[in-house]
Amino acid sequence: MAKVKKAPRPKAETPKGFRDYFGAEVTERTEMLSKIAAVYHRYGFDALESSAVETVEALGKFLPDVDRPNAGVFGWQDGEEEGKGDWLALRYDLTAPLARVYAQHRNDLPTPYRRYAMGPVWRNEKPGPGRFRQFYQCDADTAGAPSVAADAEICAMLSDCLEVVGIPRGDYLIRVNNRKVLNGVLEAMGVADETQQADVLRTIDKFDKVGEAGVRQLLGKGRLDASGAYIDGVGLEEAQAEPVIAFLTSQGADAAETLANLRAAVGGSEIGAEGVDELETISSLLLAQGYGPDRIVIDPSVVRGLGYYTGPVFEAELTFEILDEKGRKRQFGSVAGGGRYDGLVKRFTGQEVPATGVSIGVDRLLAALHAKGRLGGKAEGPVVVTVMDRDRMADYQAIVSDLRQAGIRAEVYLGNPKNFGNQLKYADKRGSPVAVIEGAEEKANGVVQVKDLVLGAQIAENATLEEWKDRPSQYEVPRSELVAKIREIIASHDTSGQAPLGQGAD
Repeated sequence: MAKVKKAPRPKAETPKGFRDYFGAEVTERTEMLSKIAAVYHRYGFDALESSAVETVEALGKFLPDVDRPNAGVFGWQDGEEEGKGDWLALRYDLTAPLARVYAQHRNDLPTPYRRYAMGPVWRNEKPGPGRFRQFYQCDADTAGAPSVAADAEICAMLSDCLEVVGIPRGDYLIRVNNRKVLNGVLEAMGVADETQQADVLRTIDKFDKVGEAGVRQLLGKGRLDASGAYIDGVGLEEAQAEPVIAFLTSQGADAAETLANLRAAVGGSEIGAEGVDELETISSLLLAQGYGPDRIVIDPSVVRGLGYYTGPVFEAELTFEILDEKGRKRQFGSVAGGGRYDGLVKRFTGQEVPATGVSIGVDRLLAALHAKGRLGGKAEGPVVVTVMDRDRMADYQAIVSDLRQAGIRAEVYLGNPKNFGNQLKYADKRGSPVAVIEGAEEKANGVVQVKDLVLGAQIAENATLEEWKDRPSQYEVPRSELVAKIREIIASHDTSGQAPLGQGAD
């Protein structure tokens, strides 16, 4: 009889492009989201939790830019109707679900509708270093508000969010531009062909990399890149390219000078002039609220995503330097972006609904706080109550209950208590600040032993024998004073070397 082949064991590994998050990482993210949510709530936005799964039809155009199921998204066909069911997909952002929610419930929702949403999104794209297929977004949007006062409010709120999580003024800048201004520039250039307009947009998007001279070449015949390859240009005449150059180099010494330069760049274009007027209004509204150029500026070089937006567009950039993997200095870069997109609900209702919003990159913002030294210290674990006698588990549970009721994080050791050294090793692995020891003798005398694990580790690492004797790390205290003693010990620790999220010195 043939031997039955055993089924292979599954590999214990995450799928490519995904990762697991442990203790401190989850806690840091939760605390950050809580602080941002408090700002959103203070501005009058309501929380929304929409389904993680949407129909492909509701999601609309995927990432990348193709219109077919399962391109850029994790999609599947509902099997209830034997191949005729709806195509479903995991959401790839939090904006597309908002469009569906607003269209579906618009008769029951206030107008404007102000909502914030936080949660994971999924993109079926090629993963890479720091690029995952599942990541968190943190959005706030106003649907149904045509006034650019809504855009100014989003910028002010974004500034407050950055500061409340620990990015001080001077370490960030929110830059504001307007798609209508660019439309005016295209009009002044005489570029009406949509394909050529798209080529111009892509060229403008390279301004940060290739500079003014490079953009001129790419708008014209083309240029050699750093590798020596020749890149074909858009094919515009030099005179046609001038409005683009004027647009990209219109940043002035202050908002008034920048706006004047932009008016010159758009020439006689009505849509361009309207865009400049909107930027002027946004600037004045922000100044009235105390948000000056040290936090928010008009900046024509903000061009990312201009093909998607219909009006004002903004981007939050962190301005401090970090070291890359090769030890080179570089700026951290963008951590949030957004703008006005007035075609939000039109696909569902046929009617244009004005909308504006922002999305904060949670993972990038956390990485920035780590780079700034505001996060990343060793997380303090729970107090561990050791077990000296299996038959006295009720006593140990009573101790841990007292600690928890006093607001102290604590647990009873629930592994095999036979080896006391293993219990202390467990406490060390948990990052515990204190271990509590109560043997039969301590119980009879109404006392407990309290071992300061942090101080003990410091003494063991650095102290001489004399210092060891002078700085004991274990104390005997009356059982009734246990809570007070542990509070005293924990208050004396600075185990992380870090301030709480959003606090502390620069």
